[in-house]
Amino acid sequence: MTQTISILPENIANQIAAGEVILRPSSVVKELIENSVDANAKKIQLIIKDSGKTLVQVIDDGIGMSIEDLKLSFQRHATSKLKNFDDLFLLKSKGFRGEALASIAAIASIQATSRRKKDKLGKLIKISGGKIGLVEDSVTSVGTSISVKNLFYNVPARRNFLKSDNVELKHIIDEFHRIALAHPEICFVFFQNDSELFKLPISSLQKRIINIFSNKIQEKLIPVEEKTSVAEISGFVIKPDFSKKTRGQQFFFVNNRFIKSPFLNHSIVSAFEGLLSDGFFPGYFIFLKVDPKSIDINIHPTKTEVKFEDEQNLFAILKATVKHSLGMFQVFPSIDFEKDPGLDVPYEYIRKSPKEPPIEVNSSFNPFREEKGVEKISQDSWNNLYSKIESKDSANISEDELQLNLSQSPRVFQLFKKYIITSLRSGLLIINQQRAHQRILYEKFLKSLTSEKMVTQKLIFPTKIKLSKKELVLFDEYHKNLKAIGFIIKLSGSSLEIKSAPSIFNNDNLEDIILNLFSMIDDGNFDSFSKSDFLSKALSNVASIKSGRILSVKEQQILVDDLFACKEFLTCPFNNQIFVTLSKEELDEKLN
Repeated sequence: MTQTISILPENIANQIAAGEVILRPSSVVKELIENSVDANAKKIQLIIKDSGKTLVQVIDDGIGMSIEDLKLSFQRHATSKLKNFDDLFLLKSKGFRGEALASIAAIASIQATSRRKKDKLGKLIKISGGKIGLVEDSVTSVGTSISVKNLFYNVPARRNFLKSDNVELKHIIDEFHRIALAHPEICFVFFQNDSELFKLPISSLQKRIINIFSNKIQEKLIPVEEKTSVAEISGFVIKPDFSKKTRGQQFFFVNNRFIKSPFLNHSIVSAFEGLLSDGFFPGYFIFLKVDPKSIDINIHPTKTEVKFEDEQNLFAILKATVKHSLGMFQVFPSIDFEKDPGLDVPYEYIRKSPKEPPIEVNSSFNPFREEKGVEKISQDSWNNLYSKIESKDSANISEDELQLNLSQSPRVFQLFKKYIITSLRSGLLIINQQRAHQRILYEKFLKSLTSEKMVTQKLIFPTKIKLSKKELVLFDEYHKNLKAIGFIIKLSGSSLEIKSAPSIFNNDNLEDIILNLFSMIDDGNFDSFSKSDFLSKALSNVASIKSGRILSVKEQQILVDDLFACKEFLTCPFNNQIFVTLSKEELDEKLN
């Protein structure tokens, strides 16, 4: 019989394995820095060029390696962390599988030097395509330096999948932040193309957070601390008033290892219940210290997912701890303690007539009646609505029924500070004000980016904004797009000075709009077909009218009019339904 199964050559097997561990330059950064942390380094330098595509170098002052260990470290399944399977459940180190360096060596050119304190000379080794080349003595400092050059040089298909330099740099900064936050006891320095991006001295956790995210975050932090038999919890949560519409400031660490846990995130979200506006997320820097035997970290190649032995108890403890911290700092949900005594009817007095609520009712009031002073809405816009309206909730209403009496302006009013309600001849139209405004802004921004410039206004007093290093990277990438929309911005050091802005913006909250925009761009968890589309969606989200804002009748009418002047008015830019209809027949059915 013909043999069809064969064992893969070692270099091919390593390249395949690299596909699981090394996804992009940031993966190399993560693996190399974690090795330096495991080597007990007190200072770690990260040097990259062209966002890691040309060079990723990590230099540490750790314990160093002998020439034998240096050679073995680039072989598959060579590790100093494990001797048997049971050691998996006693791990305190970052790495343990012995796969990372071998995977990197298979898809890049490597030069490594290392020296132990007891050795007079260090050793230098060069590897290309997984094969060891030069090995020689080297005059070098105590510790280890590993340079990774030309990542994916022998896997062009993988290299072609890399994103722009700014996108790859953003991913590298993310990984750098995660490790730097986990280890404030280590000094970190980060260079990109010979420019210093970060210099983080040894400090407390709070100071490390401030050094990374700027001084503005200091007033937002609430300390969290609890010790139980299940886990020790420490860190900070961000005050609800400073919550964001993205998850960019959510960090979980278990035994100083960054993890992603929707389960534990839900615990914190539950603790913030009643404190956050719709669509906003809590920020936190939470550290859990647990018995290594009670967790399993060997379930994902990147080791960012963890299984807990006692999930339910941990969930309850974390939720209670965060709620307690919020309470200690007098952060409570707003509760209306006033109650109309006529609303509750005790069971034993059920046959008695309940007390009539002490309010006056105007029997002649009609919310849909036209009143003087109400501005007319463009008939063309309303005609457009009913010529092509399609909605799940209005599927049973015929096109003829979806007609307004255009000789009269439809009456509008706001409900729950969230919905705008107006009348149809056949019933009601209920519009989500935030989604409607998102659609309006999105189409305006997209039009200005692709064809016409938006009307701008010069600010009497320019707005100055201090940016973090990561925000500076994002500004560099999107500066031209912001200019096309109507922003005139001057960069000075790490600060922006906004001199002009689109006229549709409220100049009082430009700083919030810009910072929330960068946060949303960084999060980037929505679909887009182009850079202009992406930016238009992000801007429409951060600049839109939010639920909870009271609108005047005039503002409501303008919003409705502008919505139905849009090319696509059924859904918001994020594909959520903007409005529903409620027919007379449906009302009759509910009230019969």
